[in-house]
Amino acid sequence: MSTSKSRRDFLKVSAAGALGAVVLSQTGCTNPSSTAPAAAVAPAAPVDPKSFGLGLQLYTIRDAMEKDPVLALTEVSKIGYKYIELANYSGGKFYGFTPADFKKVAADTGLEILSSHTQVEAKGITLENAKKMAEDHAVLGVKYCVQPWINAEDRNIESYKKMVADWNKVGAIMKENGIKFGYHNHNFEFNTINGIVPYFDIFLKEMDKDLITMEIDLFWVTKAGHNPVDIFNKYPGRFELFHLKDGYTAETPFFEPKSVDMAPVGTGLVNFKEILAAKEIAGMKYMIVEQDCSFTDIKTSITNLVTKVLV
Repeated sequence: MSTSKSRRDFLKVSAAGALGAVVLSQTGCTNPSSTAPAAAVAPAAPVDPKSFGLGLQLYTIRDAMEKDPVLALTEVSKIGYKYIELANYSGGKFYGFTPADFKKVAADTGLEILSSHTQVEAKGITLENAKKMAEDHAVLGVKYCVQPWINAEDRNIESYKKMVADWNKVGAIMKENGIKFGYHNHNFEFNTINGIVPYFDIFLKEMDKDLITMEIDLFWVTKAGHNPVDIFNKYPGRFELFHLKDGYTAETPFFEPKSVDMAPVGTGLVNFKEILAAKEIAGMKYMIVEQDCSFTDIKTSITNLVTKVLV
């Protein structure tokens, strides 16, 4: 996720147009040197985008989810996404549904709930609240529950250390419920504070790797001036979730989330082929598209992924 404005409200959701499913096919060709009549070549079977196991972060279509979750999820499924990552947990409910009810809504539209973004604030979380959060997510059936954001006033060394200590506790409770806790980065974690780079010197150093995995946002890492492959090589196996979005321009590294040049995957400058070639080193298990965009853009992203990037 990308902007402090939306993250403070922590997850409101997005208007959308209807789109059809992505259908991809290949056609054969004949040998131009042959003198014999060309035999008819049957077209290859259509490629099912869902066979690539791609996920979508629902923050991308937040307005549509707020307006009509069933219609929005139906379109996501038609486009070809297999998994969804939620972005609205409040009062024990997901998008206003009980965990069991939302699980059924997703299943009825042909989607699997992979993960959920859930805020644990700097002020901390009680063990009672953490257990409730874990139990609700267990009913939902997620594999991951992810901390997606840190408010600007809490981006200091003291708060970072306290939060990581709290997250380790939450991670232990999640593990008891069959869920892995995670952290989703932006670019501010890479800003040097008194000689310390929090992402490397606090987060990766002090998080219990058996309890917390990194959901690495490849776009924000590049905007902070780092090559994700270098990070994978230094911290192998720590990055089970990849967030995919592209950017149109090469910029001087910056460390505050802002309205920037986000682009559908495969239309910008991020070298996804190079990054994904190192996915085994990273420990990657799932890829999730996340953008501040539209249904048109998420269709472009999945089309580029299944026809260019992942083949």
